[in-house]
Amino acid sequence: MNRDSNGYTFGFAAAMVLVVASVLAFTASSLKDLQGENVRKEKMQNILSTIGIETDRDGAEVLFNQYITEQLALKNDGSVDEQVNAFSDVKLAFELKKEASQQRFPLYVANVEAAQYYIIPLRGSGLWDAIWGYIALDQDKNTIVGAVFDHKGETAGLGAEITQQWFMNRFVGEKIFDTTGALVGIAVSKTNNDPNDIDKDDHEVDAISGATITGDGVSAMIVERLQHYLPYLKAEPAKLAYNN
Repeated sequence: MNRDSNGYTFGFAAAMVLVVASVLAFTASSLKDLQGENVRKEKMQNILSTIGIETDRDGAEVLFNQYITEQLALKNDGSVDEQVNAFSDVKLAFELKKEASQQRFPLYVANVEAAQYYIIPLRGSGLWDAIWGYIALDQDKNTIVGAVFDHKGETAGLGAEITQQWFMNRFVGEKIFDTTGALVGIAVSKTNNDPNDIDKDDHEVDAISGATITGDGVSAMIVERLQHYLPYLKAEPAKLAYNN
């Protein structure tokens, strides 16, 4: 065979492409289960983080099973769909494409040192792509005790800062209902007059400089998701906590 011929060159290149493609496909297939397990445990870590339980990936499942006492898949009327596993069956990226009446809304109930918390998954849109996260409500079903945010493609140093602890800490102590009991959520506001977030009754946190659209996305995501939980949150009247 003439190794200097075009036929040999093209044949060799085609063979190498097939070999590399086969190796990559095999590697991806082999790692699929491991990647899925890592995603599952990271989800547990994020849920636990909202209630102040920090853990590494290896210890996440044990602590998740210890502190998360209920995993509910809520219907639009606030009732529980017993046929759906809230953790493994409900993917918000797909649920958001459905009509609200057909969606299922995951809710995790946690018990930590005799205190009960309600953890709600969030998903919305940032500047460039999807943003998501979790917020945990205190047993008054009004006060935020923790928040976690993440994103797919926000700008580094700007919108991507929503993943920083200093930003997520701003939400702690804020309230999602006003004094009349109406859902108002939390606005990420560039005109906030409380940059140190001392006022926890203003329903606002200070925005990230240069990340207005991402901040607006966080604000909209919180209200849009929480409104679907109102039938559940208001089913058992709870005294709303306010600093008087």
